[in-house]
Amino acid sequence: MNIVVLTADEPLYLPAFFDRFLRARADDVRGIFVVRPRYGRDSTLTMVRRYTRAFGVANLLRLMWRTLRAKVCDRLGLGRSRGRFHSVASAARAHGVPCEAVGNVNDPQFLDRLRALNVDLVVSVSCPQVFRRPLIELPPRGCLNVHGALLPQYRGIAPSFWMMSRGETRAGVTVFLVNEDIDAGDVVEVQEFDILPGETLDQFITRSKRIHCDALLRAIETVDRGPFEARQLSKENGSYFSFP
Repeated sequence: MNIVVLTADEPLYLPAFFDRFLRARADDVRGIFVVRPRYGRDSTLTMVRRYTRAFGVANLLRLMWRTLRAKVCDRLGLGRSRGRFHSVASAARAHGVPCEAVGNVNDPQFLDRLRALNVDLVVSVSCPQVFRRPLIELPPRGCLNVHGALLPQYRGIAPSFWMMSRGETRAGVTVFLVNEDIDAGDVVEVQEFDILPGETLDQFITRSKRIHCDALLRAIETVDRGPFEARQLSKENGSYFSFP
């Protein structure tokens, strides 16, 4: 099965996710495309203000420092010999998988590239752009998305943040087939797990990415085996959250 993955340029959590994922499915992955965020008219200053309001100045500075340090480590190749990666591209290269940036996943030229790769399945992992119908209908096996919550609860942005901020003790991951609605496609795989007492958001995201990866691998196996029955998702009694 020919798989293409659409993801984000995120250096703190996704490199380990992709190292784990590609150890299992590298032979099937024809390319990983790192997608640029599309925030409409939001400027960099606007995004900085949003992060400051959500997390505070001190935590924003820590996040910026960790991001800068990861990018420097990636540029210098630090940790790669021990199997530690600081970018999605580095993890992909280590497993022999092509990786490159793409501006707009819905661009007709990009869709032509996917057709040229004979893609069977598109996988979205933290992809920051909304899929439109031509992309959704392009791969014969569909488009899988990994969402870090038990849908239909916590649809939308930053589910890990919202679950912890609202005092949840249980979390989960839902792998579903993308449709034109937001986080509302037919469900292929679900896993529920605990939020540990005293766990920080950083610790929770780090741990949950491993669980998310394993759920995605099971979902791909389900799709790969052939005909299966996905569970229709109802948004009734669900919840939706935007940026904190």
